[in-house]
Amino acid sequence: MQFTAKQISEIVDGSIVGNEDVVVSRVEKIEEASQGGLTFLANPKYENYLYTTEASVVIVNNDLTIEAPISATLIRVRNAYTAITLLLEQYNKFRFHKTGIETPSYIHPSAKLGEDVYVGAFSYIGDNVVLGDNVSIYPQVYIGDNVKIGAGSILFPGVKVYHDCVLGQNVMVHSGTVIGSDGFGFAPQEDGTYRKISQIGNVVIEDDVEIGSNSTIDRATMGHTTIRKGVKLDNLIQLAHNVEVGENSVIAAQTGISGSTKIGKNVVLGGQVGAVGHITIADGTQVQAQSGINRSIDTPGLKWAGTPASQFQNQMRAQVVLQRLPDLERRLDQIEKLIKKLEEE
Repeated sequence: MQFTAKQISEIVDGSIVGNEDVVVSRVEKIEEASQGGLTFLANPKYENYLYTTEASVVIVNNDLTIEAPISATLIRVRNAYTAITLLLEQYNKFRFHKTGIETPSYIHPSAKLGEDVYVGAFSYIGDNVVLGDNVSIYPQVYIGDNVKIGAGSILFPGVKVYHDCVLGQNVMVHSGTVIGSDGFGFAPQEDGTYRKISQIGNVVIEDDVEIGSNSTIDRATMGHTTIRKGVKLDNLIQLAHNVEVGENSVIAAQTGISGSTKIGKNVVLGGQVGAVGHITIADGTQVQAQSGINRSIDTPGLKWAGTPASQFQNQMRAQVVLQRLPDLERRLDQIEKLIKKLEEE
């Protein structure tokens, strides 16, 4: 794929400084770019590379002051980072766009496929499945009965979507993820055994959600496990039955959320965060990596850290005291010895 600087500027609504007809065919880091490459400068730490890069086109902010001669064509934009994000999104649309049905694959006769759908080899599409326009199902994907997937969604190789689950438009699910497996529900019996509680709900994933590799989202016992619009989930995440994640929340890798916990909008959970079940986490909450949430967070917009989690400022104070404990222990030992000596006198 090749684009001119003029074409790129039209996509990102930028202004060109230099040759508008120069052609680029790849996107590269500014410090490694070569002729024919497109790059960007958003972080001032990398500004020195602007004067040495061999890239053909560089996207920069409107307010950037040029301090030395530059060989590349510049495209000035309001926000270089946003512009390159938009370009990468468009690049991926071209790169991942496939159509047609590969063989061998199985599509149930009752399944309804929209226009320009792609189904990769060794995939299984079950009874009464509905795939919207431009859906891409990569090889070795399993789609269970009655699943609905909205237009523009992409399921990468090895994804498994169990029966009755619903995925919205422009959902991206990376390899190895399982959506709709049974929630962890077992009733203890008098003889010490456990009786399985049938999980008859489903998973509902709204529009513009991205789910990383090897994550698991359990179906609800009853009702729905719900991932709201715009949520971004990292790799290796476990969301238990009846969990709800609010709009535009972001969850980093190896986080586990127990059953029936409700996460608000615009929440940020760092890696390896754990949350107990049946609690709520308020809108705008930010939780530091490896924190353990053992109770509801009711006040919006606060930062939390530690296990059990407490407000970030308190946790930092506690860490300072923790670092001083060896010295405090030594001083306490000295005081005890002094008191003992005084008592003996």
